[in-house]
Amino acid sequence: MASQPSPLHDLSALSSLSSSQLWLPPSVPPPPPPARFHRQKHRYKPLCRAQAVTASPSLLSTARFTSHDRVDVLSEALPFIQRFQKKTVVVKYGGAAMKDPSLKDGVIKDLVLLSCVGLRPVFVHGGGPEINQWLGKLGIEPKFEGGLRVTDEATMEIVEMVLAGKVNKSLVSLINKEGGIGVGLCGKDGKMIVARPAAGGSLGLVGEISSINTSILEGLVEKGAIPVVASVAADQNGQGYNINADTAAGEIAASLGAEKLILLTDVPGIMLDVKNPKSLIKEISIKETRKLISDGKVSGGMIPKIECCVRALAQGVRTASIIDGRLPHSLLLEILTDEGAGTMIVG
Repeated sequence: MASQPSPLHDLSALSSLSSSQLWLPPSVPPPPPPARFHRQKHRYKPLCRAQAVTASPSLLSTARFTSHDRVDVLSEALPFIQRFQKKTVVVKYGGAAMKDPSLKDGVIKDLVLLSCVGLRPVFVHGGGPEINQWLGKLGIEPKFEGGLRVTDEATMEIVEMVLAGKVNKSLVSLINKEGGIGVGLCGKDGKMIVARPAAGGSLGLVGEISSINTSILEGLVEKGAIPVVASVAADQNGQGYNINADTAAGEIAASLGAEKLILLTDVPGIMLDVKNPKSLIKEISIKETRKLISDGKVSGGMIPKIECCVRALAQGVRTASIIDGRLPHSLLLEILTDEGAGTMIVG
């Protein structure tokens, strides 16, 4: 008889369970968290962990699961659920996972599932493509310097309307539709993020973070809600600023003392060779990331993402991961398996 694939290789089975099926008895105490857990034995070497997910793409969309399969999935995921139960996980959402409707649906379902099993997710988002689309409708040409959007008064008005309005409330609605409790916010709410001009004001209303007040987020996650935070903030005088979403997610994670920061991207993670997915580094230390940058093996848009993770780790976040948002259920793979879905950076 042909052997059946392990149900844990397809986390869509887990995401299809209802919140009542995912309830864990309070009488079962979680084990004490390890001082530091690592991805198997592999660290600074090429890896092929995506094979378990991508070897049979049709499996993700066509497999049917029995009740026993679903119980097996829960049983295998239990140690990971216990490890992260009641822990805050900050997820920065963007890239292909934000533009592709099927990927967006999967991310939202995964987020709600994590909330149902006891994690405390905080969802931070940008929305560059959507901003560009609306600027185009109004005949405003987007301008960038050093990868940052030059933001004048007219552009800032569009940025705030799109991020804190359209995109934010759309994500809240999707979370609520899947049974979660989504609460939409931006950095202005409760003085969560106080900003100041970045680059000496040469980029206009592009801001950097002056201070963070996460008390409003702490109250929401304690109640089981999922805060959805748009990367818009204001200075002490109420002037709005456009904040980089990666930076906002990292600072929020640090202020909350999060267990984990996750950046969803359009690449597999940190690779020694950007043209070779098999050169993916599964786990890496802060010191090793700095050597990669100094040796020129990492460049471009990956550098600010690494620096964001390093700052968060330096401020007390336990681990930070840069994962491939194009993989179905990448959030669940990163949190509920040893294999993960990208690169985990540790202090």
